[in-house]
Amino acid sequence: MRKPILISGIQPTGNLHLGNYLGALKNFVELQNSGKYDCYFFIADYHSLTIDFNSSEKSSEILAVASAYLASGIDPKKSTIFVQSQVPESTELAWIFNALTPLGEVERMTQYKEKREQKLGTDVGLLTYPLLMAADVLLYDAKFVPVGKDQLQHLELAREIARRFNNRFGKTFIEPQALLTKTPRVMSLNDPAKKMSKSLPEGCLFLSDSEKDIENKIKRAVTDSGSEVKYDAQNKAGVSNLLLIYEALSGAPISRLEKKYSGKGYGQFKTDLVKLVTDSLKPFREQKTSSIKLKSMLNAGAKKAEKLASKKIKVVKKKLGLLD
Repeated sequence: MRKPILISGIQPTGNLHLGNYLGALKNFVELQNSGKYDCYFFIADYHSLTIDFNSSEKSSEILAVASAYLASGIDPKKSTIFVQSQVPESTELAWIFNALTPLGEVERMTQYKEKREQKLGTDVGLLTYPLLMAADVLLYDAKFVPVGKDQLQHLELAREIARRFNNRFGKTFIEPQALLTKTPRVMSLNDPAKKMSKSLPEGCLFLSDSEKDIENKIKRAVTDSGSEVKYDAQNKAGVSNLLLIYEALSGAPISRLEKKYSGKGYGQFKTDLVKLVTDSLKPFREQKTSSIKLKSMLNAGAKKAEKLASKKIKVVKKKLGLLD
């Protein structure tokens, strides 16, 4: 019996950090190793063009994500790894969805409205981003899509697009289901009121950080005037953030960690967290796959993905009355 297809991707937009690992990569590996799914993990380079970028760095950013996939434990023998732009059918299908989706449906997307308010971009791609995401999912007959809560609205739009197309042109697309992932909201080490981000490098643990960098950043991480290692997001935001990181990497519940460090203060807690983070990110520091081998892997993945994509786009064109 064929396994259901699962698909997801990461944008190549600079150095990946701990938030990317805990929010996506770690979960990708667990889903792959469960043996329940036929996994497709892509690098969303077309999506990344909606964010200000440097064209001279884009190819290296794409390969860096490919390298991070391998370092995290994604195995090209178990999963299909490819680059979005190497399967042109995705943008072809996205254009079809552009022609068939009411403007109001994309204008009401929360992320679009938030980015407009924050003046993070005014290009058309920011508006039509969810339609390309829908194409990335529906093109491969993906039944499952691992997402955080912030992407649920986009996935529901993809489901609506599939329903509308099926009702109008006949059964064509699978309505994808969300696999809601428990993704810890990792905050900046030196400003726990803000999410961990490459734009705040001093408080960001990058996957490529050296052991010394990791130690310095965690040792300097904001705590509070007390000394109790206790989770209290309201009054002890800094310590609570470090506890969430410790829990996510170790698998030990916060309640157990609070007992473990009861009466020991922040010093021992941070020392142990340094070792845990250093050990957890070791594969990313040691990943040495050459660019030639990475490109070969991505080309092989794109070839496999395009077999599915080309079959689906032919079906879609036939349903629309277009010439093959």
